[in-house]
Amino acid sequence: MKTMKHLICSSLLVGFSCLAIGADNFPDKTINYIIPFGPGGESDVTARFQEPFFKKYSGGQTVAIQYRAGAGGAAAWSQLNGMTADGHTMMGTNLPHIVFQPMETNSGYKTDDLNTIYWFHFTPDALLVHKDSPFKTLADFTAAAKASPGAVTVSGTGTKSGNDLAKARFDKMAGTKTSYIPFKGTGASNTALLGKQVSATWGYTTSALQLGDQVRCLAVALEKRHPRLPDCPTFRELGFDLIGGVYRGLAVPAATPKDRQAKLAGIIEKINHDPEFIQKMVDAGYTVIDVGPSKMVEFMTKIKKEYGEAASELGLQVK
Repeated sequence: MKTMKHLICSSLLVGFSCLAIGADNFPDKTINYIIPFGPGGESDVTARFQEPFFKKYSGGQTVAIQYRAGAGGAAAWSQLNGMTADGHTMMGTNLPHIVFQPMETNSGYKTDDLNTIYWFHFTPDALLVHKDSPFKTLADFTAAAKASPGAVTVSGTGTKSGNDLAKARFDKMAGTKTSYIPFKGTGASNTALLGKQVSATWGYTTSALQLGDQVRCLAVALEKRHPRLPDCPTFRELGFDLIGGVYRGLAVPAATPKDRQAKLAGIIEKINHDPEFIQKMVDAGYTVIDVGPSKMVEFMTKIKKEYGEAASELGLQVK
């Protein structure tokens, strides 16, 4: 006896297939990979690292990396759920950005609106200065900031972001007042530092490695020194209990079919376990993490509570 599937298939005109009824060949075209910042930052760099591996693990399909910078990522995140939801569109997401931004009335989205399917890496905070800076140590930096409140300028990526939080937390701990200047991405923030437009930058361990001897690393927000930056002390070593950084992941429009969400998450997981990819990430200063669909609710519940408690450092009120 023929099944309904066979009856339907037999009635199709020659040239059509039954793939939509049977096995889903997703992805069957190029995946649009949207970065909500400008080029050159950590989100862009890791997307470029992932690019060749998507082809390896997706059955031969590639990704088209695009940039939609604005409002520290909020401009793109507020549009995500209005994009085509067939699984061929995905967008980078960042923590703490997507928790802090919706605490304001004009972000255009809520944290729970963003359907993140995977968090794949973490980058620790680092305070960097130009190689020619008069600040040789963190003590020099804090002394100058105390002597002239607001005169010491620091660049960072966006507002209500990981960089903004690091600046606010350190100012509170050190009893300093520095002026934070937000840029549309880490690349632009680093350019401001190299051009001596700012006194320092709140960047990441990855920025320190990328910029090399063009900058001096004053401290990193880790429990122990980074193995690739053995000469850069931790804030804890210098008397400040500052540990933090930014998580990066990938989200898709909420209406994306669940099976396709799972397929994409599976591709990302395979990439994250590829030895060649892992080595690239480690060499660049990233920490690979795996938070997929099965861990997402637990992870986001914990992280929202943690950042909710830290919101006061940015003058935010949890609603």
